[in-house]
Amino acid sequence: MIDLRSDTVTKPTPAMRRAMADAEVGDDVYGEDPTINACRAGCRAFEKEAALFVPTGSMGIKPR
Repeated sequence: MIDLRSDTVTKPTPAMRRAMADAEVGDDVYGEDPTINACRAGCRAFEKEAALFVPTGSMGIKPR
């Protein structure tokens, strides 16, 4: 059974853990994060502000 009550009760599968371990990462403040850089490039190409829709309030909280 899949428990969809909250992301706090979800346990990652081995494939999820592999994806996290293999993900390209970098510091977005120094312009080293490839995902953020791709997002920024897309925003510039479409002349739009950077934004992301998140379906819950907790997903939209910026970490300190």
